[in-house]
Amino acid sequence: MIKNILIFCLTLWSFSINAQEVNWLSWEEAIALASTDKTPKKMFIDVYTDWCGWCKKMDADTFQNPKVAAYMEKTYYMVKLDGEQKEPLEYKGKTFKFVASGRRGYHEFAAALMQGKMSYPTTIFLDEKQEMLSPVPGYQKPEPFLKIAKYFGEDIHKTKKWAEYDTETE
Repeated sequence: MIKNILIFCLTLWSFSINAQEVNWLSWEEAIALASTDKTPKKMFIDVYTDWCGWCKKMDADTFQNPKVAAYMEKTYYMVKLDGEQKEPLEYKGKTFKFVASGRRGYHEFAAALMQGKMSYPTTIFLDEKQEMLSPVPGYQKPEPFLKIAKYFGEDIHKTKKWAEYDTETE
């Protein structure tokens, strides 16, 4: 009896972990999907670095949250972008490269997306044509993050200022 309960609990635990997985894409994969889908999604970019503790916390707490993961997977192409990656990236006909600077350096594409404010983590929301909606710097807990994701994902930003939406949904 105890063995069956344990197997059942482990199965549920295993299912819940799998249900929370986010299908992260590379920039190239997301662009390819956006160009071939009949109804492309908006794009979400998580700009991180390997040494960033808050980036790791956001991965564990926010992106693995079942509500956040389900909503983001349904609404956005989810891209992970290392703000210090060495490989060049293409965006709208321009090649962005790594720039050696200080001890680490940075990637020009990450700097462009973050509008020169090199802060990690920064999450970037782009529309269906990969045009900037907004960068959102800093660690975000699951509920506040989901509120921001819905603001852009459901096109609320087209009809309401953030301050109005934010006070309405408290």
